Amino acid sequence: MISIKRTPIRLKADPKKVIIKSLDFGDPARSEPVINFVLGLSEQQAAEQLQNILEEFEHRHYDLKKVFLENFDRQVPLTSAGLETMPTLKKLLIGAYFTHEYSNESAALFNPSIVPHPDQSGLGEGELRFILSLRAVGEGHISSISFQTGIVTADGEVTLDQRADKLSTGQVSSKKAEAQYDLHFSADIPLSGRVLFPQSAAESNGMEDARFVQFFDNGESRYYGTYTAYNGRAIQPHLIETTDFQNFKIRPFQGSAASNKGMALFPEKINGHYAMVGRQGGRNLSIMYADDLLIWDDHQLLQTPQRDWEMLQMGNCGSPIKTEKGWLLLTHAVSVCGNTP
Repeated sequence: MISIKRTPIRLKADPKKVIIKSLDFGDPARSEPVINFVLGLSEQQAAEQLQNILEEFEHRHYDLKKVFLENFDRQVPLTSAGLETMPTLKKLLIGAYFTHEYSNESAALFNPSIVPHPDQSGLGEGELRFILSLRAVGEGHISSISFQTGIVTADGEVTLDQRADKLSTGQVSSKKAEAQYDLHFSADIPLSGRVLFPQSAAESNGMEDARFVQFFDNGESRYYGTYTAYNGRAIQPHLIETTDFQNFKIRPFQGSAASNKGMALFPEKINGHYAMVGRQGGRNLSIMYADDLLIWDDHQLLQTPQRDWEMLQMGNCGSPIKTEKGWLLLTHAVSVCGNTP
């Protein structure tokens, strides 16, 4: 018998929180009038405009000037040559014109997963610091991954840390191929201020339903997160790898079994193989084994819908949990009446 205690804690979406994005017109011909307008301003006019922008927006973003310069650099290859030599003041202002804010939680905040925090220092006896990942859905229903930290006591009391008042989407430090990139966050940005936002075409319409697990192998641990990349037409399961939630590796899964949604890794190898539960055919739960973490070809049927409340499809609620009596897997299902845990 498992005792479940509900808490009054509620995590609510905050539409006032925003990330900052590059504004892409998609056509150099549309960008040039904006750039020419700034070039035609006097130094004083440009300085006044930039100062007004900074006074209104700088307090709610990290390194806003740096972002403006990065967005300016994105425009240089698209327009006439010689822009690199212009004064920094006008570079900043042009970059500002090609920058916009995006409310990444404006629609919803849901589908959590939870893992122990890599830093367990400074805690009382029996306490555990945790990381909660959440699916944030914003304008245009684009999904991203946000984080919340907190502490749970030995008797199950939960307290949440105050969420950061500013958000960052980090820096792509390396892009190896389409849908394969490394992402880095500055150490001075708190974890709840870090957002994993789509950085590749494969996930341009969302990073959905991340399931994180602390994975142990040969006495070492790291964190893996499986999520669904959605480009507005097709889905593809992807993997997040990190040891510190500051540096992330993003890679796509491959193989015939890497399909549909809801893939979730076991927290350790089974009989020397990686193991994962998932859904093939859009309806049934399956179990998969692989020797390469990114390539999944073998899958076996694990469970099919049997009850009226799961008649349409089944799915897992996260990675299996190891207990004294075996593996515990929480599932959800969909019927004609809606989603049921």
